[in-house]
Amino acid sequence: MNSEQWTVGVGWTGRVGGAGGVVGWGGEAMASEQQQPAQQRRPLAAVLEECAPMLVAYSGGVDSAYLAYAARQAAPGGVLALIADSPSLPRSALAAALAFAAAHDIPCETLATQELDNPEYRRNDPNRCYFCKDELFGRMAEELRRRPGFRTLVYGVNADDQLDFRPGHRAADAHGVRAPLLEAGLGKAEIRARAKAAGLAVWDRPASACLASRVAYGTEVTAEVLARIERGEEALYGLGFRQVRVRYHQEIVRLEIARAELPRALDLAMADRLVEIFKALGFRYVTLDLQGYRSGSLNEILPVL
Repeated sequence: MNSEQWTVGVGWTGRVGGAGGVVGWGGEAMASEQQQPAQQRRPLAAVLEECAPMLVAYSGGVDSAYLAYAARQAAPGGVLALIADSPSLPRSALAAALAFAAAHDIPCETLATQELDNPEYRRNDPNRCYFCKDELFGRMAEELRRRPGFRTLVYGVNADDQLDFRPGHRAADAHGVRAPLLEAGLGKAEIRARAKAAGLAVWDRPASACLASRVAYGTEVTAEVLARIERGEEALYGLGFRQVRVRYHQEIVRLEIARAELPRALDLAMADRLVEIFKALGFRYVTLDLQGYRSGSLNEILPVL
């Protein structure tokens, strides 16, 4: 499928990110922390107190982990973190998220989501994230209705998340999900700094995303494909690599490894090991992306609107 054939965004009215692109949803562009006037920023604690009692969309990444932690501090007894559990979530990420919540006394439950049952999600066009988040926020809205003690849904989008194409934001808007980190004008660097100051081990955790984000657009997302990607990334972590992506292009695997770690990956003995691992996972061709890891690299083929 040619990228020019896709309709980017379900009712999308923003522009794809890239070199300075601004992404918005609902026809409005988000302001980054640097662009947002200081007088428009609100203290995070004030936003969270206003949201409480709240259900937090929680994945264990630094943004959602810090959001859940800050919510627990601002509104004790008014927070429940919900983890969307499906084949797109690595088992190691689920275990780490549960461990973090337990360590910081954050009430946390798993929430089974069924995005793979949706053919519009499985077909994997550039709107896939919309259907995933629509499933998640729809399930969270059901939880909100059956838990009268809670009144607000929140998630961890931050002020820098405008820099990539993220149709899932539009699903959040449709379900009335609030974004306290964004409302407080916090970007990734400040969130990491705050998490470090609070002594949270996740402060320098590498960015991550669901396993489906590794599958090239136009290739169907299935549980088997996700499992192969997960096994491949776990193998890379087992070799000591820290920031990686296993990009799935059917019979070709494209390995993205952080540039600081590329010299080790380019060693011929390591190259042989990578070939052995990924051919055993069923790939015919094993490639190493010389640009290294970069978030959202599959979006590079999308037309800028």
